[in-house]
Amino acid sequence: MTASATDETRAGKPSRKVRVLIAKPGLDGHDRGAKVVARALRDAGMEVVYTGLRQSAEQIVAAAAQEDVDVVGLSILSGAHLPICRKVMELLREKGMEGVRVFVGGIIPTQDIPELKSMGVAEVFLPGSSTRDVIRLVESSVVPLDPH
Repeated sequence: MTASATDETRAGKPSRKVRVLIAKPGLDGHDRGAKVVARALRDAGMEVVYTGLRQSAEQIVAAAAQEDVDVVGLSILSGAHLPICRKVMELLREKGMEGVRVFVGGIIPTQDIPELKSMGVAEVFLPGSSTRDVIRLVESSVVPLDPH
């Protein structure tokens, strides 16, 4: 019996591919950073769904549920990060998806980071952050499946 790449268990890694949703909420139309992160995660062996531009919190959470993702990454450059993240976190809780980790990247004032983390955001990545740091966060967000 030959195992596929998604069934292989490596030391400390999940025995299935990690599923990540990358979303661009709000009216911001600049998605280069989101696409760079999506590609880096895909190149690291994860399944990545990119929602495209101008998504509402409701659309993002609906896509996360439909795609059964482990992690949601939000790219926000518009300055609306606090209300958007608050709504996404609230909708995830309402749908019983508390186990889905959320990270945010973009133009986020450092004084807003503690509030985002108090909402439940796992990490905030500012301009210049390494995609390796994003990959490490996502990998650490998913509990390895029990092979037994």
